[in-house]
Amino acid sequence: MLELTPDWAFDEADRAAMSRALAEACRAGAGGDVPVGAAVSDENGTIIAAAGNRREQDGDPTAHAEILALRAAARARGGWRLSGCTLYVTLEPCAMCAAAANLARVEAVIFAVADPAAGFAGSRANLADSPHLGHRVAVRAGLLGEEANRQLAAFFANLRDRG
Repeated sequence: MLELTPDWAFDEADRAAMSRALAEACRAGAGGDVPVGAAVSDENGTIIAAAGNRREQDGDPTAHAEILALRAAARARGGWRLSGCTLYVTLEPCAMCAAAANLARVEAVIFAVADPAAGFAGSRANLADSPHLGHRVAVRAGLLGEEANRQLAAFFANLRDRG
């Protein structure tokens, strides 16, 4: 069962990284994609990569914010193992993205808003922390959730209004 992490459990580095993810989500939404953003920070809390959804822009079904941010972080680190890194994302990762975080060996996934329909970091299942994938990823939820929820709600309201 997915539980929200209390606000006091997040520090300023967490807030800065999620704010960067929110900025990436805003850019994604402006480009016609669902406004989801992601950022990756290293062991020191330094943001080493960030991206927003680009499925529509790139015509690529795998161009989720998390995948793009993990790829950029791997390039920045010079290898695929992202041990010690944290993935911040504005919407709970789907199955593909939760598994990718696990397989990249990130230390933690922190997301803003749960996705009860398609979330696989605690809502539907938890692939990030699955013992079947050989690595366990800590998951925390709720950081800047109101802001992320507002972005998503505005995007989908705009889509409905356009018909």
